[in-house]
Amino acid sequence: MMSTEDEAAADMMCCASCGIAENDDVKLKKCACNLVRYCSVTCQRDHRSQHKKACKKRVAELRDELLFTQPESSHLGDCPICFLPLSIDLRKSALMSCCSKTVCCGCEMASILHQKVNSGNPETKCPFCRKPPPCDLNGEVELNTMKRIEANDPAATRQKGMKCYNKGEYESAFTYLTKAAELGDYEAHYHLSRMYRDGRGVEQDSKKEKYHLEEAAIGGHPSARYTLGLYEARQFRFDRATKHWIISANLGCDESMDMIREFYSKGAVSKEDFAAALRAHQAAVE
Repeated sequence: MMSTEDEAAADMMCCASCGIAENDDVKLKKCACNLVRYCSVTCQRDHRSQHKKACKKRVAELRDELLFTQPESSHLGDCPICFLPLSIDLRKSALMSCCSKTVCCGCEMASILHQKVNSGNPETKCPFCRKPPPCDLNGEVELNTMKRIEANDPAATRQKGMKCYNKGEYESAFTYLTKAAELGDYEAHYHLSRMYRDGRGVEQDSKKEKYHLEEAAIGGHPSARYTLGLYEARQFRFDRATKHWIISANLGCDESMDMIREFYSKGAVSKEDFAAALRAHQAAVE
């Protein structure tokens, strides 16, 4: 007698609708839930009414597995020079206008001191690409940014989007931030969520707001994760809220750590989870 796993494996070898087996001429494509496969769009459409409930449940489970996985580092990643994790405190790093790389202040200062001691030249160069920074007085910064955007640099594209946003040019900001998000910039996802929340440059849309918050959180954005925790708490889903805050606190988010303390005092967070989050938070901020 076949086990449940064997039956599931056998089902994946055949179209869930018509039952045809995969062969050299027939290639089956997986459904979004990864539970069944189909030989054609027609079969998938015909089988939709039978499979819809199980499909939606499994897709939600897969999304949660991805959403509640602890990222290895924040959305900022590592310094490209010393390869140490960049602090979420933006005062401790700098975005290079020449190459759009974010470098920690330690490497930036070390590069400045090295150049002064060895060359005696007061003109500093980028610690990453070793080029002189563009001059903002004659428009070199803007020109260089546009070149980086044409090269599909996500950081430069997001930077341009935020400049437009701060000027009140919300439609242009939305265009640049959307492109940056498509290129994999998680900070851009976070700002898009705010635009959908406030209705700036786009119509207000709570579903799209949450989607971009989740994408940013998956990429390690602590503020996005903190905001998702607040959203879940307002829906009285406190178990999901505390999961978000624990993940965010592990990345060094002070606000999330404060919420964990509050929920711990109310008995909503276990002593073990509180202690683990506190240790991880302290390690992240040091």
